[in-house]
Amino acid sequence: MTTQRPVPRLGVPGAASSDRLVGVDVARSLALFGMMAAHVGDVAENVDWADPTSLGAVVNGRSAALFAVLAGVSIGLVSGRDRPPGPPAIGRVRARLALRAVVVVVVGLLLMALQTPVYVVLPTYGALFLLALPVLRWRPWALLLLAVGCAVASAPVALAIVPLYADADMFGVQLGLVYPVVTFWAYVLVGLAVARSRPGGAVRQVLLLASGTVVATAAYVVGNAAAPIPFDTTYAFPGVPFVPSRSDAGQTFAQVFLSPRDHSSSIVDVVGTAAVAVAVIALCRLLVDGHGPLVTRIAVPLAAVGSMPLTVYALHLVVIAAWPEMPQGPTTWWAFVVGSVLFAMLWRRFLGRGPLERLTARIASAVPAPAPGPAPRA
Repeated sequence: MTTQRPVPRLGVPGAASSDRLVGVDVARSLALFGMMAAHVGDVAENVDWADPTSLGAVVNGRSAALFAVLAGVSIGLVSGRDRPPGPPAIGRVRARLALRAVVVVVVGLLLMALQTPVYVVLPTYGALFLLALPVLRWRPWALLLLAVGCAVASAPVALAIVPLYADADMFGVQLGLVYPVVTFWAYVLVGLAVARSRPGGAVRQVLLLASGTVVATAAYVVGNAAAPIPFDTTYAFPGVPFVPSRSDAGQTFAQVFLSPRDHSSSIVDVVGTAAVAVAVIALCRLLVDGHGPLVTRIAVPLAAVGSMPLTVYALHLVVIAAWPEMPQGPTTWWAFVVGSVLFAMLWRRFLGRGPLERLTARIASAVPAPAPGPAPRA
């Protein structure tokens, strides 16, 4: 079983409570299920709209972006939402997030030691937590401006660091190559900007859904027109731009900066996948949040999985490591989905917070928490 589809996950989760944004948890669960499809579902490499059997390939890259954007949303929610605190409270928030980052990196390295054929995102994820610390009090427009800069720089930076990995093994390429930090920082910044924007209820979510849909559509239309995905991407590597042989200067420029291929680190890839993530999060919130206890109860299976993303992510890799000859396909994917839902619901019902989420929170509690504010948890 092999895969070249990275997919992150983990947020800054808390125990289930009445002030929790259930729609955000549902979005996390969708990101997790997309990751599982990429890892064990035997999905196609690329989407061919003329071939319905290839549509499962939409999870490639977009699940990773959704994870990272949700990380930014979570960081924003636990650090004051649209009103981040000033000193000294913000210092304690940063210290607690830094401790969480350390835990994420350690868990990621342990999962990498299992030597599964899956690229583990968690070490990069921990780095993203640390990179978010200096910008916690930035305004949304400044965060988006920096995200745009990251999107433009993503492909050149990815190409520049390739020589550093000339002799890297499977373990090594997971540390900054498959998951380029600049690329994924753009996703985190977008999520943080979403969390920092002023509340607007359903109207705000409609605007986010509409803007995400329009931006994603425009990005992919431009990308497919200017830099169609090459027929043979055998030698393409996740996180790195791919230029077919015999390409002229114009084609090379287009493939590097405008390719719609997932994990290509192009401007189109970063902008398109970030916009899809924003639209998915807004849609989940529109469908779930603010509609009363009945809708909340209906969403419990998905919300339970999304409330313990680090645990579910780690467990699915442990299962893959324990069963190296696991068959890939829709049946296996459904087994992972159902197993994740049953585990998360039972654990949450009887034990509350997920085990790795509980451990992370306990370690972070070494730093006294800031005074409680009105922002909901994620």
